[in-house]
Amino acid sequence: MTDLPEPSIHQLRLFRTLSEELHFGRAAARLFMTQSALSQQIRHLEKRLGVALFERSSRAVNLTAAGRALLPDVEAALTAMARVRRTADARGRHLRGRLRVGTIGAEAAMPHTRPVLRALHRRHPHLETQILGLNFTDQLEALHRQEADVAFLRPPVPDGIEVHHLATEPRVACLPGDDPLAALPRLPLKALRAYPVVDVPPRVSRVWWDFWAVDPRPDGSGVRYGPVAADMEALLHTVAQGEAMAFLPAAAREFFQRPGVAYVDVEGLPPCTSALAWAARHRDDPLVAAVRQAARSLPHTGARRCGGPQAFQPTEET
Repeated sequence: MTDLPEPSIHQLRLFRTLSEELHFGRAAARLFMTQSALSQQIRHLEKRLGVALFERSSRAVNLTAAGRALLPDVEAALTAMARVRRTADARGRHLRGRLRVGTIGAEAAMPHTRPVLRALHRRHPHLETQILGLNFTDQLEALHRQEADVAFLRPPVPDGIEVHHLATEPRVACLPGDDPLAALPRLPLKALRAYPVVDVPPRVSRVWWDFWAVDPRPDGSGVRYGPVAADMEALLHTVAQGEAMAFLPAAAREFFQRPGVAYVDVEGLPPCTSALAWAARHRDDPLVAAVRQAARSLPHTGARRCGGPQAFQPTEET
């Protein structure tokens, strides 16, 4: 046992900076301190830890084996302390900064999206919101890479993503406008068995696209896929060209009217949901937590009719 005090967060930051620069002069310049003061603090840190962290010579500075072993724990400690500080700031006053909100398709314009953002800004009037348009691949990767703090999207989602369901609506078939089935007011799902379905790039979650392609079909048969589309406009172009069909939310009737594309109700097709999503490992980040709280604060009567024969029905957080 030692009576020496624990290393300070300040000393750990100095250690991390020097480990990145491996040069006392450059590290001291980054830290706005003298080389001698930096060297003294590193010696104090080594004394407190009981190990040498750096090998020093007239030509080079290198991490020791002990320094390399400790570096991941130092990074973790500094990250945890930054999180503590952000959380304390969020609890003590209105949030400030910029919230990056990802959206796919027309989700930014949906009647269940706007109330969430309005509730957020009422609670945190100094918070800026940046809307990011995402394609099929980006919608989940942006959350994992922290390029978006939250996203309004259409489940299902793979492991590692959490959601708060906002609304439910039917799905419809998106068909070429000149297809004979496009003239029908309603059709059974089995009538589309032979139709190829637009596919998505390999990086897109198959959990997500299997649902949207209805693959497999209720009778167990697989789906034949057509051309690949990376975003909604490419999908609609593929359908208009007669190369494949797709299943979309009923709201597409209002938001994605295009020449050469028709929408038809489908019997036996389970509905879809809209949701607010975030990366599970970032759920307690102050910005993410603030949006989650805003979404949960909305009354269930907030959903309005939009884009289809059935009204949106809000559902609970999962």
